[in-house]
Amino acid sequence: MDDKLDAIFAPESVAVIGASSTPGKVGHDIFANILKGGYKGTLYPVNPNARSILSVRCYKDVKAIPDPIDLAMVILPPRLALQAVDDCIETGVKGIVIVSAGFKEVGGEGLEIEEQIAAKCRRAGIRLVGPNCLGVINPSPTVGLNASFSSRMPLKGNISFISQSGALCTAVLDFAADRGFGFSKFISIGNKADVDELDLLRYYHRDPETRVIMIYMEELRYQPSFIEEVKEITSGDRPTPVIVIKSGKTVAGAAAAASHTGSLAGTEAVYDAIFNQSGIIRVDTVNEMFDLAIAFSTRKIPAGNRIAIITNAGGPGIIATDMTEISGLQLAKFSPETDALLREHLPPTANFNNPVDVIGDADRDRYEHALDAVIKDPGVDGVLMILTPQSMTDAIGTAEAIVNIYDCSIKPIVCSFMGVVDVSAGVKHLQDNHVPVYRFPENAAKVMGKLYEATQWLGRLILPEYELNFDTQRAVDIVRECLDQGKTVLGEYDGNELLQCYGFEVPAMKLAGSAAEAGDFAEEIGFPVVLKIISPQILHKMDVGGVKVGLDTRAEVETAFADIMESAVRLRPDADIKGVLVQKMAPPGQEVILGVNKYPGFGHLIMFGIGGIYVELFKNVTFKLAPIGRNNARRMIRRIKGFEMLNGFRGKPPADLEKLEKLLVGLSCMVTHHPQIKELDINPLFLHEAGKGATVADIIITFEPEEKA
Repeated sequence: MDDKLDAIFAPESVAVIGASSTPGKVGHDIFANILKGGYKGTLYPVNPNARSILSVRCYKDVKAIPDPIDLAMVILPPRLALQAVDDCIETGVKGIVIVSAGFKEVGGEGLEIEEQIAAKCRRAGIRLVGPNCLGVINPSPTVGLNASFSSRMPLKGNISFISQSGALCTAVLDFAADRGFGFSKFISIGNKADVDELDLLRYYHRDPETRVIMIYMEELRYQPSFIEEVKEITSGDRPTPVIVIKSGKTVAGAAAAASHTGSLAGTEAVYDAIFNQSGIIRVDTVNEMFDLAIAFSTRKIPAGNRIAIITNAGGPGIIATDMTEISGLQLAKFSPETDALLREHLPPTANFNNPVDVIGDADRDRYEHALDAVIKDPGVDGVLMILTPQSMTDAIGTAEAIVNIYDCSIKPIVCSFMGVVDVSAGVKHLQDNHVPVYRFPENAAKVMGKLYEATQWLGRLILPEYELNFDTQRAVDIVRECLDQGKTVLGEYDGNELLQCYGFEVPAMKLAGSAAEAGDFAEEIGFPVVLKIISPQILHKMDVGGVKVGLDTRAEVETAFADIMESAVRLRPDADIKGVLVQKMAPPGQEVILGVNKYPGFGHLIMFGIGGIYVELFKNVTFKLAPIGRNNARRMIRRIKGFEMLNGFRGKPPADLEKLEKLLVGLSCMVTHHPQIKELDINPLFLHEAGKGATVADIIITFEPEEKA
């Protein structure tokens, strides 16, 4: 791998600038960890006030070192770190890791110095990790680098780790040691002044020793290319699974939004959309992250979701069955040949159906015969093995039998050896041979479900994009006119033309100022009609009784006009009422919602879901980050609960899903073309039968106010 990050992960020489002779200080411990960790390169301590550290000759600065330096570990306060970076640039150092804190995270001068350091390194072509980080670890026998303040050198493995938090790194290393878990590369990136997650994802993906990437993330420095680049990593010619745990999972602050979309989204919906679109697997706990990393590192994923369960106890088998169904899997149906083999080798009291119960007195041979039979069944995509310790249980023998079959099968086998002491020898044998093993069957079943999700991701249908034409010039003019007039909120009366530019159909409408005028317009448009209050201050019309539907006569229209005006004035006396909109009533259809909310640093988050007045109650919505095309639109629609309602449930005609996909693509184009759009709701959009399109019933579009020069 020819990469500038090689100087950080596999340096031939390391200078520790700020090395200390005082045990307990970071500068001492990092130097000691490199020295004692078996580093294969040359190590230089730098400290102008020390002659030697741990019997190694000290240098007053990096310029005094007579040999070339690949990596400089900087453990100095900001001002001294700035000078040290200048020295590194002058002497041709290839990579820098700043461990010390006091930079961007404290603001003020620290932030200014961090920005100066990053700019200097960028101009010099030097990659910078940190500041405010734990350091870097490479356990490879050919490198042996523990340039961190963690005293523990992890085992060599095929999983690489990225963390924004140094403190979490030490806990992860301790946790990994307890589970016999090894790493290929391990790094803490702290403030991310230069090197960030995307840099490391690219590097790890090219690393032949990395099979799985784990990330602990606090916030993502997002760039527009992120999704496409990571999608290539997770599903390209040589896919590498990426598992992330993202801290701060909350929707706080979302309720202040004006639109349904804004109140339903929140920043975490943005992260979920990014992860989903790029193929990143999100988990909630460190334990779950390890569970999945172990399984994905085997590079065995199921061809489908048909799973066989083998157990020596009924209860855990039932738990596994329940969790299997929750995880999107189903119990495989065995072929007659498999059934015959099971009956040949298992006692009459066994259960030959799935889940297979080999009975509590099962020995190694019984497990082996059962596993061999079901794994070869063409209708089985993976096997979940459960062992509970009983007096006659041979945990190590069963583990050996599993390993023998596992090594010869391309299908995943996930194990649950329940207990601790009695099964420990078997668990260790499975771990040593890289067979995924977990303490509880629900963990094993959940892991198998995630493996199947990877199968779906890698095999997802990719259709050609729609060729759609939009009236972009007219849309630009409309937006410009609105902003010039100081309009920041548009309803259907003044926003429908903008939607029409992007393929949306809106019913005929006119604004009435009196009951008589409303009656005239209704007769002109044609019954039935809908009446809606129009006011910049009334965004949710139903809340003030500002909507009347299904009006079939002039008399009904005039009465409804009076009722709407009376209710609006009484409930919102502060509102500037522009009139009542008379609108042709849309044909019947399924109510859905399309929405957008803009997030600084990320762009526009697009929402789709089942619409109507209860959208915030049921929250049956999905999100994608713009821009999206046909395939992401299609997946959004199919991901909601109750998709069957749109696809011909109980004999009802299917809705016009192709039109819906095109409208989502059009909406994405609209907000991409017009970044001034802050929030948008189309609720409801009446989705008609296949081939009959969709009709906008109500909209709110909010623009960001333009800053005055």
